[in-house]
Amino acid sequence: MTALAAVVIPASVATAAEGTAWCRPLTAGGPVFITAACVDPVLDEPYIDADRPGTTTDPATGVTVHYRYVHGGFSGTNARFSLYFPAPGQYRGRFFESTYPTVTQEDAASETVAFAISNGAYVVSTNNGGGVTAAAEVGPYRVNAASAKYSRTVAAKIYRSSVRPRGYLYGASGGAYQTLGGLENSRGVWDGGVPMVPGVPNGIPSSMTAQLLASRVLRDKLPEVAEAVAPGGSGNPYAGLNAEQRTILREVTRLGFPLRGWWQYATLDGGAFQAVQPGVRALDPTYSDDFWSKAGYEGGEPAVRAARVRHDTTATGLVGSPRGLVLADVPEGETAGADLVIASGPAAGKVVPIGRVTGRTLTFGAGADPSVTDQIKPGTSVRIDNSWLMALQYYQRHQVPGPDQYGWNQYRTANGLPAGPQRPTLVGPILAAGAGGAVATGRFHGRMIMLASTMDVQAYPWFADWYHRKVRDADLGGGYRLWYMDNADHDRRGPATSPETDAAAHIVGYDGALQQALLYLDAWVTRGIRPPATTGYGIDPDTQVRLAPTAAQRHGVQPVATLRADPGPHHAGTPVTFSLSAQVPPGAGKIVRVEWDFKGTGTFTASPSPNGSVIHQRATHTFVKPGTYDTVARVTAQQNGDPDTPYGLVQNLAAVRVIVR
Repeated sequence: MTALAAVVIPASVATAAEGTAWCRPLTAGGPVFITAACVDPVLDEPYIDADRPGTTTDPATGVTVHYRYVHGGFSGTNARFSLYFPAPGQYRGRFFESTYPTVTQEDAASETVAFAISNGAYVVSTNNGGGVTAAAEVGPYRVNAASAKYSRTVAAKIYRSSVRPRGYLYGASGGAYQTLGGLENSRGVWDGGVPMVPGVPNGIPSSMTAQLLASRVLRDKLPEVAEAVAPGGSGNPYAGLNAEQRTILREVTRLGFPLRGWWQYATLDGGAFQAVQPGVRALDPTYSDDFWSKAGYEGGEPAVRAARVRHDTTATGLVGSPRGLVLADVPEGETAGADLVIASGPAAGKVVPIGRVTGRTLTFGAGADPSVTDQIKPGTSVRIDNSWLMALQYYQRHQVPGPDQYGWNQYRTANGLPAGPQRPTLVGPILAAGAGGAVATGRFHGRMIMLASTMDVQAYPWFADWYHRKVRDADLGGGYRLWYMDNADHDRRGPATSPETDAAAHIVGYDGALQQALLYLDAWVTRGIRPPATTGYGIDPDTQVRLAPTAAQRHGVQPVATLRADPGPHHAGTPVTFSLSAQVPPGAGKIVRVEWDFKGTGTFTASPSPNGSVIHQRATHTFVKPGTYDTVARVTAQQNGDPDTPYGLVQNLAAVRVIVR
């Protein structure tokens, strides 16, 4: 670490001199456009307040790295940054910067630092401004950009080099909005980026509210829906549904919810709905009243009115962690995510969100104000009211954007106009712009590899196709790739952070694809080496993404696998033979690992390691009890065919159903 600490970095940098080229919007009222040469008029005075050696260990891989830690911010603001520099002998002239809207802590996660340092990159990490006080309009992309630009000044001093470091921005979900906002509203700051599981401008809150609607109306039928679309299922998820259930399932499917995503029906709760709901209500405060009182809204339908809950009760006790209440009684109906209206005591008239309801105990939801909840005592009168929760489940019908966001076109009449009453404001683009700094247009600077998941129940798979079409229309010259990851959901780390015990039998993560994408981007920028091509896919009439069937047609970096069982019949105590075929797309490396989960429980056993771009493997298993088993094979590919590296490992699944008599 001595070499890292040898160079002294000035603690502050003077304010930009008179005559400085300030960063300005390109159009009146537009977002501030950041270039390599201009200075942000708010983030113009960087400083450093910490400079020391550091060590961290990636908990997922066990990789330990050493770095030089530099911390600072921008005077007059709450914007902070943390920089992590590898030793000069490790450094390869690049940095990686991750982002996510709700992050308010500038220090990077251990896994982020370990991957970057292991690959010769320094890390830029910010707190997204943390509430920039000097200008209310400053967006996170400006904090990210100013920190990235200043990191080059620091790197020049540490490495005693005038060579400009190459930089790459990346983020998932809300971080994808931020990545797109950064690359579209800057030039020369980053050389490329990796937005993952992106949203469309109108995606918030509609993808969340539609999920809640289907979960409520189809609750008793969702096991059958999941079974129908699972390997070996009937393929008809609408069988056995009544008219209302069929209508809702088709609506939510056409909006983009992936049918195969219903495997996790038991734990779906609208994703970030509770975090987003307050913003929606603030932007459209009369919606609930209008929904329940005005013609044209579903609040006038008997079935919807029957599901409305407004129940008066009394708090009889308090609970600790998580904080909540014991109530005298709790009504039937949809209450998780509803409002708790305080009717007596010093907090009378205040409203706090309900988290979960178990028996007569409820917990407070995300964002509940402790100064309000602390005033609830035994004997306090309260009301459970799901009026907003129920009304928002139909919000997507009253937030119809332009026809380019085609999942909403089902809500139009033959003349192209919305079929139902529309709200005065489209909330989605406002929330998207709040996260990303501006609504995405497809006109970005640098190079981009976008990642999307075919089983994403929060950012629907077709959302990435929307941006792909925008890029195509912008005709930027080919600096773009879209890689779909099959059998992947919203969380890039996959089943390791999923609450379902058998999640690993259903989904894989896409962290390895992100890592490969960052390294491919740098090779593309520095040496002109083109990354694997955009995934081959199509969008069917129900707005579902369908991937090309073979690796040669599919492209991207994920291996494609198929699994078969011998035709049987199968009997307990008699071996069953399975045949696995897997192939990586052209130029995407080799398969380095095969694992088997014969009972579909999420517990895998490794087979002898292969190493090739195409593999064929047979395995046998004896089931000792009769039953239905969903056998799963998991294959892992790596760009360089390295079975020992902890990074850049890209997985996929194949499954087959076996009925044992």
